[in-house]
Amino acid sequence: MFNLDIILVVILTSIIQSLFGVGVLLFGTPLLLLFDYPFSEILLILLPISALINLLQIIKYHHEIDTNVYKNILFLTIPFIILSLIFISKNNVNINLIIGLFLIIIALKEHIKTIEILLNQILNFNKIFYITMGIIHGITNLGGALLTAKIFSLNANKYKKRTTSAISYMTFAIFQIITIIFLGVDYKFHNLLYVCIGIITYLIINKFLFNKIPESNYTKLFSIFLLASGILLLTKENIW
Repeated sequence: MFNLDIILVVILTSIIQSLFGVGVLLFGTPLLLLFDYPFSEILLILLPISALINLLQIIKYHHEIDTNVYKNILFLTIPFIILSLIFISKNNVNINLIIGLFLIIIALKEHIKTIEILLNQILNFNKIFYITMGIIHGITNLGGALLTAKIFSLNANKYKKRTTSAISYMTFAIFQIITIIFLGVDYKFHNLLYVCIGIITYLIINKFLFNKIPESNYTKLFSIFLLASGILLLTKENIW
């Protein structure tokens, strides 16, 4: 009933999200795809974990939420997350290929000027950016990479950035869960064990390690992990 590979992925990605604000969806999705879990099942495992961790992150600093960003999330991003998720659920689309390519593009943006310039241009067009993010997140569950880039480009303190990221991710997750249930996918209640493991991991890391971990090498390690995940997914599909 309980799978060790899922438990290990939940622990690893919850640690990453506890330290850096992202991780459960961004890293958990490609990792579980490598273990051949269906996309809809992956969503129902990871989304509640991510949403509850986000809730814990915003409780104390809810007054720091950037309301302008959040309004755009609600009115521009969420509708396209729902539409894209419905599309991907009803059509036979190669998720591994799409996610693998997207991970590689994001991983290389700091090293290939053309990619960086293109992403920065998209960031400057608010409506296009928020709609694009919704489509990407609905199809791949990885729109958080774009959300992070947008929020961290703002002139705001770290609490506002972290809290705005958290409530945005949580809203993504809530609407994804509602959409998946509406589409008739059954929720397996033993998944609650994975939720408990994720929350316990977050509480432990947040209490004992958060202030002790240096972030100096985070960007490089983050890019390496994304690149490796993307290549593995493409290799799995015999793209090379």
